[in-house]
Amino acid sequence: MEFRRLVTMFFGMRLPISLGQPQTSYPQVIKASGLCAGKGVFIALNKGEALRAVKDIFEDRIFGDAGDEVVIEDFLQGQEASVFVLTDGRKYRLFLPAQDHKRIGDGDTGKNTGGMGAYAPASLVTPEVMRRVEERIIQPTLKGMAEEGCPYTGFLYVGLMIDNGEPSVVEYNARLGDPETQVVLPLLKSDFIAALQASVDGTLEEVPFEMHEKSAATVVIASAGYPDRYVTGKPITISRDVAAMEECYLFHAGTAIKDGLPVTAGGRVFSVTALGDTLGESIDRAYRVVEKVGFDGAYYRTDIGAKGL
Repeated sequence: MEFRRLVTMFFGMRLPISLGQPQTSYPQVIKASGLCAGKGVFIALNKGEALRAVKDIFEDRIFGDAGDEVVIEDFLQGQEASVFVLTDGRKYRLFLPAQDHKRIGDGDTGKNTGGMGAYAPASLVTPEVMRRVEERIIQPTLKGMAEEGCPYTGFLYVGLMIDNGEPSVVEYNARLGDPETQVVLPLLKSDFIAALQASVDGTLEEVPFEMHEKSAATVVIASAGYPDRYVTGKPITISRDVAAMEECYLFHAGTAIKDGLPVTAGGRVFSVTALGDTLGESIDRAYRVVEKVGFDGAYYRTDIGAKGL
């Protein structure tokens, strides 16, 4: 379908021929259908923003070939959460639920990013909500694929919107999520490799799959200008104190080595993860590590995990 006709159908522009004028309510969610590193989503609050999003994708080609097609959806109210499943095609195991922080600015403001931080377990995914997710989403999905002769094995990422305890599916992914993985995996108490092998062998129910009774928080340190244009090659300093901090992890993301020293090489440069007996403790620990990592233009949100407190 050519560009002008597509825009007309969704947003009510006029054409010489009569197509009828659909009643569009806002917000609307506009997604590039290809892989965009988590940044291919626009939430349009009005027709003007919707038209700009479509123009950015189709005419300005900001996502390249990933924007050859778009998906336009109604906006779901609520808070997002991520549930990760490991399955062998018959049985499945659940990781602790997590909540990502997609927007660049504090208070969930500004543009969507690949993720500026996360925490787990996500308090909005109560045991009752998780029961609904399993019964209404996970079990029917895995059963349906098996009945179609394509049993699913490996990781299933279920992106959810939770509104008053009612879960709706935003997306599926055949992978773990970033930065949720950085809080979910450190909370796994059992042998991760054994669980992966069991998912391949079809013996997942035979291996332990236990979680630590702790919380985890991760804060992303990004380059100034991300998710738009940013400069790389900035020298990085990391305090030696980081190595001695218990249950704290510094994950390299957009880094490189130049002349024997670390430099920035991407938009999201580090993820800092910390565990604690409570969510508040894990958040405090993570931000203490953040203060010990530096480069020119380093940027991070200051409210990661605040929703869960």
